[in-house]
Amino acid sequence: MSPFLLTRTLPEDATDAALRADVLKGLTRTPRTLPPKWFYDAHGSDLFEQITELPEYYPTRAEREILVARSAEIAAATGARTLVELGSGSSAKTRHLIEALTGLRTYVPVDVSENALTQAGQALITERPGLQVHALIADFTARLPLPETPAPRLVAFLGGTIGNLLPAERAAFLASVRALLSPGDALLLGTDLVKDEEVLVRAYDDGAGVTAQFNKNVLTVVNRELGADFDPGAFDHVALWDAGNEWIEMRLRSRAAQTVKIRALDLTVDFAAGEELHTEVSAKFRKEGVRAELSGAGLGLTHWWTDREGRFALSLSTAR
Repeated sequence: MSPFLLTRTLPEDATDAALRADVLKGLTRTPRTLPPKWFYDAHGSDLFEQITELPEYYPTRAEREILVARSAEIAAATGARTLVELGSGSSAKTRHLIEALTGLRTYVPVDVSENALTQAGQALITERPGLQVHALIADFTARLPLPETPAPRLVAFLGGTIGNLLPAERAAFLASVRALLSPGDALLLGTDLVKDEEVLVRAYDDGAGVTAQFNKNVLTVVNRELGADFDPGAFDHVALWDAGNEWIEMRLRSRAAQTVKIRALDLTVDFAAGEELHTEVSAKFRKEGVRAELSGAGLGLTHWWTDREGRFALSLSTAR
């Protein structure tokens, strides 16, 4: 058997169909919205990599610090022979975990990007002879058909990405993950923690303006893929802290009254001056809130690790 397998669980036209559906639904509602997953074309992914290196953006460094310090403990607690990573991307941070999991036999990265999966998978089988990589081109928020792999399995969802889901979406997602787990399996979850408002806002509105470019990239994606005529320069990047919901909201604010046409959808959208297009929610968490959400999905929190400054957490939970 080849050490690298790639399985597509999404139809070839699934991305185009999903984009059309999201744009039509999001731009015909109030307030107008576009999901954050559409930030991530090749240029958007490059911009996000730049964001992770910015001094204001702490989550990536904080999570990496935990993985470096605690991967051996995670390995000892799970004894995982299979690692499933949801939204794996380049699998860069996961290498610390893979190195620590000495009994690991199979790595299952899950992502919508075939290119990212192939590059990361080929690099890993070179770095770790004997490791089987079975990559899945899939939407991890939908029902996920996992391949047959050795138990026990550790499912990892890192980066604080769960914060991009609204509470009802998080509950559905965690329930779907619970359905993947058998006795002895575990979930490793990355969550950004509630902290000072100024620190949070700066992380999403950096002085160099990289996050602003990233936010506006969603308009460029819609222009290219659906023949729209958004002018990204006609919108301002906005990052706000919602203390009631304990999340950051990213928006694009129209500088003036303007009309946008999306030819592929035969859709015309009128923006008023100052009207905001909502593009991302990034929820921040507290330990007891994480415990409660895991419990609601049938998962029991067993371990909780934070970085030295208490900015970010990795939690380990098992099926109850």
